Amino acid sequence: MKKLIAAALFLATSMSAQTKLTPAKLHEIANDYYKWTQQEFPVISSDQGMHTWDDRLTDYSPAAIEKRHAHVAKLLATIEATKPTGWSKDDKIDWVLFRSQLDGANFFNTVVKPESTTPDFYVNEVSTAIFSLLKKDYDSPHNRALSAEKRFRKMPAFFAQAKKNLIAPVKLNSQFAIESARAIDPLFKDSTDPIAKDLDATERKSFDEARDDAIKATHDFADWLEKKLPAMKDWVPMGETHYNFMLHRLLLLPIDAHDLAHLGDVELTRYRALESWLPDPSLADPDPKRAAHIPADQQEFLAAYQSREKEIIDFLREKKLVTLPDYLGPFLIRQLPEAFKPTSPGGFMNPPGIYDKDDSGFYFIPTYNPNSGNFYIRAAIEDPRPILGHEGIPGHFLQLSIANHLKNEIRRQQGDGVFVEGWALYGEEMMAREGLYPPTSPGFAQVMRLARYRAARIGVDVNLQTGRWTFPQAVQYFMDGGGLDKEAATGEAAGAATSPTQKICYITGKWQIMNLLGRYRDRKGASFRLGEFHDEMLSHGSLPLSVIAWIMLDDPSDLEKAIGMKLR
Repeated sequence: MKKLIAAALFLATSMSAQTKLTPAKLHEIANDYYKWTQQEFPVISSDQGMHTWDDRLTDYSPAAIEKRHAHVAKLLATIEATKPTGWSKDDKIDWVLFRSQLDGANFFNTVVKPESTTPDFYVNEVSTAIFSLLKKDYDSPHNRALSAEKRFRKMPAFFAQAKKNLIAPVKLNSQFAIESARAIDPLFKDSTDPIAKDLDATERKSFDEARDDAIKATHDFADWLEKKLPAMKDWVPMGETHYNFMLHRLLLLPIDAHDLAHLGDVELTRYRALESWLPDPSLADPDPKRAAHIPADQQEFLAAYQSREKEIIDFLREKKLVTLPDYLGPFLIRQLPEAFKPTSPGGFMNPPGIYDKDDSGFYFIPTYNPNSGNFYIRAAIEDPRPILGHEGIPGHFLQLSIANHLKNEIRRQQGDGVFVEGWALYGEEMMAREGLYPPTSPGFAQVMRLARYRAARIGVDVNLQTGRWTFPQAVQYFMDGGGLDKEAATGEAAGAATSPTQKICYITGKWQIMNLLGRYRDRKGASFRLGEFHDEMLSHGSLPLSVIAWIMLDDPSDLEKAIGMKLR
């Protein structure tokens, strides 16, 4: 594969010397790349609302992997070969963004290497392959069931290929894969039953056979991994060099690992102190016994969660804190499938996909248990609004819905996690400070705790990935520093180990937004309006905040520091 990639790089460099890259050519290359990824990764396409290839799984044969890696390397070399000297500000921004997207794909291919090291990569593929067909009624149940059957039929061969590819599986990832694989049955059986009811007797028999074979193949994969666990290598950190590359070139952050760790320490100290200032610091630890009403079952729990959304929307409108666009769809609360619980103990947000015709979104929350020790369950019973606002409105659902409607495709495709999570976390405290919760309430206290453990995430992520901490140390830090229970802390540490830099996004993004807010207010003076700041910032989509600072303040210094290149 290295020879093929080297040849692609040489060819791309030679072609670039003959054909100068222009802004128009940049967008042509980018649009072709997005169309290519749609076909190469059909499960991601389905998940993003494009259902052209719902009958396929991604091809992870060695030939297909090698060809994809070479294609990305070639495109990256083409973009790198021409710097955007003399281009307009907007065109320079698009060049930087598209290069960071290619950098991310190339880093994934050459450093992370999930096909050979990460067993849960394959379990996630089959889970999402079916989940992406179920979450929205984009077609008739009958047609979606037929697509699911075709994907089920491909899963035994898919896992056979996975076993061949996994030449260096990591023990930690394997343990998560085993747990997820053995929890797959409800997703494949119970969740697909509603779409399979319209099949005739012959079709249903074929569907059930394919589904059962897929379940067996998934369980067999878990058994295969379990037998190999004793000989597997332990989880290995990526190291500081790779980590800093991610910070600068992928996330376009103007700070390195050392600066980031310091930011985490400062913010953790601050929020532990703010928690201590509460009239009753114990309010920061959610307690269902303090709730006015404890739901009787899962359905009542989901309905109670959903019902609090209107309070938040009314508050935002009354205070004129953000504009809700007319195209905004409904935001729904649903139960988290068991297959996703190992690495998403608090559930996860499922926004409208960038290709979705349906503007609705969902937040998947864990299975209800009024006696659970899980932080997220306890918080949701006592007061779901802090997390609901983070995941829904004004958080992820609103922000990503706006980003999906951008006209510039390079910017529409940019999904910067630091901005996305930073905005959602910023919204939690912004609404608290603007008066959504009384300062003596559990809701206000919960916001302090949520910020506290998000600050702890930075220390865990940096120290795990740079090799300074072990996994048990990370779990303990979440418990001691972040104030989480062991179940939530273990899931959080797992996420930091398997998805480097994801956990830093929250506090880092919030810190950048606060910095931008202060500078923006100084510039506006007496004409400053908080809602106008929010609307303008959100209008640019999910871009790195170093880019947004250049757009809103005409200051590229943070972006220049991140990429080590002058842009003015």
